[in-house]
Amino acid sequence: MLKIGRYNNMEVVKAVDFGYYLDGGPYGEILLPTSQAPEEALEDGAEVKVFIYTDTEDRLIATTRKPKIIVGEFAYLEVRQNGPNGAYLDWGLDGKDLLVPFREQTIRMQEGQSYIVYAYVDEQSDRLAATARLSNLLEEKSEGLETGDMVDVLAVTTTDLGWKMIVNNEYWGMLFFSDVFQPIKRGDRFTGYIKNVREDQKLDLSLQKSGYEQVTDTAEWLATVLKENDGFLPLTDKSPPEAIYERLAVSKKVFKKAVGNLYKKRMILLEKEGIRWVE
Repeated sequence: MLKIGRYNNMEVVKAVDFGYYLDGGPYGEILLPTSQAPEEALEDGAEVKVFIYTDTEDRLIATTRKPKIIVGEFAYLEVRQNGPNGAYLDWGLDGKDLLVPFREQTIRMQEGQSYIVYAYVDEQSDRLAATARLSNLLEEKSEGLETGDMVDVLAVTTTDLGWKMIVNNEYWGMLFFSDVFQPIKRGDRFTGYIKNVREDQKLDLSLQKSGYEQVTDTAEWLATVLKENDGFLPLTDKSPPEAIYERLAVSKKVFKKAVGNLYKKRMILLEKEGIRWVE
């Protein structure tokens, strides 16, 4: 079944001067314009992965380009312009902006500003739209997630305790300030980890693996960086945390443990000005 606002694998029915017609099943043939198609020619019967959306005349259209958001996901998008029906967001597709109707705005959206939104298909019109009303779309209590699981996280807002984040487009999670070792701004998307699943099933997050696994990964990364820099890295246990994070994207605590890991294995020398790789 064709999924509007999502990716679909579709069959080429025929090629025309201005693109290709794809088999849309009950929706009929759907155009993949030349400007939205792959550079290499497609033959009749070939299968192509496309994103399906509606053009300015509400006709279904296909593209091989990747939008900034698909149905069922959240993203941080900029308002390109306001119109009589709502705000129109830049979602990465030429000739068609994503509408946030006035009724789906928590505050009046301003041109040039960016907002966290959720994409959906209007059931009555089959039109793609977005909403900024997040509270009813996300669950506070998680299901099926365990400590240590890798997840997708999107930074939404800060509280007195830390960053409130969207986890896997389904749940709210909390990244405490004490676990933040890098600059974060609203709309940033990261690969994160479940630090703790509380008794009430709420999620505590981390942007780094925990314990021995994280130290091992960092030690391997440190060895790689040393080899790529002629066997020397100007970092020591006295280096400021910001310098360590800028170079290796880890906290100073994890860096020191990783250095100790390599030193015990006699793979590095600790010099006054930095670390040297031992072949």
